[in-house]
Amino acid sequence: MISGEVDIYVHRVYFFFESGIIFYVFVINLIYLFLVALGVFALRKHHLPFSSAERDAIRRSPLTPSISLIVPSYNEEVSVRDSVGCMLRLDYPNYEVIVVNDGSKDRTLELMIDEFKLFKSARSVAGPIETKLVRRVYESTEPVRLLVIDKANGGKADSINAGINAARSDLVMVVDSDSLIERDGLFEMVKPFLEDPERMIAVGGTVRAVNDCEVRSGMVRRIRTSKSLLANFQSVEYLRAFFGGRVGFSLFNCMLIISGAFGLFRRDRAIEVGGFDHSSIGEDMELVVRMHHYFIDKKQPYRIAYVAAPVCWTEVPQEWKILHRQRKRWQRGTVDSLWRHREMLLNPRYGVVGMFAFPYFVLFEMFGPVVETLGYVLTVIGLTFHIISTSVAILFFTVSIAFGILLSTSAVLLDELTPCRFPNWRNTLTLFVAAVLENFGFRQVLTLWRAQGLWEGIRGKKTSWGVMVRRGFSPSKP
Repeated sequence: MISGEVDIYVHRVYFFFESGIIFYVFVINLIYLFLVALGVFALRKHHLPFSSAERDAIRRSPLTPSISLIVPSYNEEVSVRDSVGCMLRLDYPNYEVIVVNDGSKDRTLELMIDEFKLFKSARSVAGPIETKLVRRVYESTEPVRLLVIDKANGGKADSINAGINAARSDLVMVVDSDSLIERDGLFEMVKPFLEDPERMIAVGGTVRAVNDCEVRSGMVRRIRTSKSLLANFQSVEYLRAFFGGRVGFSLFNCMLIISGAFGLFRRDRAIEVGGFDHSSIGEDMELVVRMHHYFIDKKQPYRIAYVAAPVCWTEVPQEWKILHRQRKRWQRGTVDSLWRHREMLLNPRYGVVGMFAFPYFVLFEMFGPVVETLGYVLTVIGLTFHIISTSVAILFFTVSIAFGILLSTSAVLLDELTPCRFPNWRNTLTLFVAAVLENFGFRQVLTLWRAQGLWEGIRGKKTSWGVMVRRGFSPSKP
């Protein structure tokens, strides 16, 4: 009798936890579906690119803000020449490119000196933000707006700060040295600053996977899906994150992250909050959260926005080992950023940021991987030992996997509303298939890795730049 009562108690407790996890996964997917629905509205109404006439007017206007592109580089000899060459050919009337060599151990600096005919410059790069020692400054003998800073190794955030110090423009854009910007991307990125010059302090654009696209002369000439299924899975992830999550959060002015690969900031505002924090693991997210924190405390009106039209193409990992390390690092960065600004959590003083965005990131982005992983484990154990019914297990997998497929395929369809959509239906179909398949194994593996990253973040594990194996932007055959 006692054994039977214990057995009933175990089943009830197990069912309680399983039901809680199902409800949790349902809520997170429902919120994300809401954000995707907002994305449909926003992409059609607020994210239309400039017309040719509008670009010409901006090009002629004396009020068009200047931009300094800051390119932190560490061991990027494979792609830095093509990437910087692309940046020097962008269509924008007033900008400069500042490459910061962060003590690279490969030939990054030597290749830059040779490719762009650099000479030692007397230009001062001292500024209000403290950085590691700047050893030399180089400029080009050719008529290009290029400055190269060679400094002691201090990490990505320290390199960006050195670039901010050296910048002479109204706006500073942070771009990874392994990335390619669409030729008219600066026009689209600056659009929110032209529409709301007083309040706008930061803008993020779209980052997409360049793997196996046709690249010539440092420009993406033909968009296509990758031959690597792993790369296509990540392409779907990127579309879902940008066209769903960031579009929605941007509408409510509560976006907590701008990609470190493609972000534009008002230089004076970035300096006012202290620049990028070199002690932070996720310096891109931490700066944006700190901006929300700082300007709400100061009661200064501000806006942080996302725009879908400008695209930065980046090479995503095609090796599981590299992807594993990257995702754990990203998760540690999320933990670090949220912990540093935990005062904002459920604090009504911080408005929609404190009452919606911050709790969302804590509950779902930070702890979500652990809950979802626990759900898979409990469901499998429950089925194996007949603790839960088959119908309960089916409900869990339906909520977690079916919703995932819906969200991923919706993101691929949203891509059709953007200027950088795929040129033919075969590529869209390939990505659509990847959007379905990624929910059967790939997403579960990433969830486990993110759970590992959460544990490492709680333990306070730090990380360096890390190693990313590059294939480079060699022209691909049509």
